[in-house]
Amino acid sequence: MEPLLVLTNVPDEATAEKLAHALVEARAAACVNVLAPCRSIYRWQGALETATEIPLLIKTTAASYPRVEEIVRTQHPYALPELIASPITNGLAAYLDWLALETDKHD
Repeated sequence: MEPLLVLTNVPDEATAEKLAHALVEARAAACVNVLAPCRSIYRWQGALETATEIPLLIKTTAASYPRVEEIVRTQHPYALPELIASPITNGLAAYLDWLALETDKHD
């Protein structure tokens, strides 16, 4: 089992809640943290942009990542959503076992 921490940002709280619920309900993620708004500064299509966004921390596994990506790609309002996955190399064994169990079940 390869646990992952996946990051994405969305434009508002309603989108954050909808996406978080979709990921957990589909068992693509065991847990999604909806964080406080942050400011993002980036270059998009040649212009410098500034936006307030809501970060989501998605806890999943490498095996479930394709489902995470599919849900984010289909439900995210951005043309090119940020979607970054990092391996979780250490963690409380019981938590990581729970993460694997919750993402291994398919409805």
